[in-house]
Amino acid sequence: MAESEETQIVTSANALDLIAGDRLHCLELVVGNDVESRFVVGPLGLKIGRTPPADVVIPDSSVSRAHCMVIVRDDQLLVSDTGSTNGTFVDGVQVTEPMVIPVGGVLQVGKRMLKHEWRTRGEINHSNEIDRELEKAASYVKALLPPEQSEGPIRVQWLYEPSAKLGGDAFGYGRLADNLYVGYLVDVAGHGAGAAMHAVAIMNQLRQRSLPNTDMSRPEQVLGTLNELFQMEDHAGLYFTIWYGVYDVQTRALTYASGGHHPAYLVLPDKSMATPLQTRNVMLGAMPAMTFTQATVTVPESASVYIFSDGVYEIIDKAGKQWAIDDFVDLVLQPTAESESEPRRLYNRVYEQAEPSTLDDDFSLVVMTFE
Repeated sequence: MAESEETQIVTSANALDLIAGDRLHCLELVVGNDVESRFVVGPLGLKIGRTPPADVVIPDSSVSRAHCMVIVRDDQLLVSDTGSTNGTFVDGVQVTEPMVIPVGGVLQVGKRMLKHEWRTRGEINHSNEIDRELEKAASYVKALLPPEQSEGPIRVQWLYEPSAKLGGDAFGYGRLADNLYVGYLVDVAGHGAGAAMHAVAIMNQLRQRSLPNTDMSRPEQVLGTLNELFQMEDHAGLYFTIWYGVYDVQTRALTYASGGHHPAYLVLPDKSMATPLQTRNVMLGAMPAMTFTQATVTVPESASVYIFSDGVYEIIDKAGKQWAIDDFVDLVLQPTAESESEPRRLYNRVYEQAEPSTLDDDFSLVVMTFE
């Protein structure tokens, strides 16, 4: 995409710039029930728009380049529309002249919502520290992800875009034995650094290829062992779903198992068909001593398998429709693009169609193409 895909603060206020007193005027960009970003309104105010030189950049097509201006006057927060296309609203009322945003009031800029709150410096510092910890967790997860592969019997492209809340997605792939390759994706329920680190612990077990008393080439055994090792009662109530597959280069057989996870999809080279790959197994960590099943499919030459988390398709689009997995599969079956990788193409199409407030989960997508 030509524009940035993350909300940006182009300028920032330091403690000397802020209003007097312990409490500060803040605008909090809300996604779902969570605060994605917090902006302190200082003496110079904040310009809000889709691109710089706005102070608060919200890269969404419903937001104008120079959308509105927020200032503090007589210890009140006021907003003025600066010629936006879709209008600026305060608690549902369109702004036609400078209007007060009451504490607790909601400023609507295009399709995005910013809530006016009083925050102490201590609250802001604590929130900033949490944000930094989430950024560290996201960076750590990314550092463990394997590089893309452009050569060999399996070519791999992937995209990992953590949400503001940071979920528990992790994935991996690589050679398991001389003729065997493995690929998997883990999705831990919940958000935050705890879910992310739980996903990392699971991924590390899989990366080491050393689960106890387990044949790593048999997905049903892998799921069974992981289920015993990561029981939720021993791991802060966390459970997870997984898709795990093993490919035999000589026979072109892909043996796979999914534990509580939606299907991966086997897609023909001409995009004429997408076949779901799923086994009916429970999520992992919820119940001990479970038996898991696996299945096998023959992979046609140059076919691809798409493995992804539910954050890829659990959105509400701009027409107000709640997406199901079939809506995402429809995008998968559209032609590839020469100018962007297949995971990036799909991310961009989802981003373009989704209501921004529903992009509240990690976007993890792995495309494995079998030569």
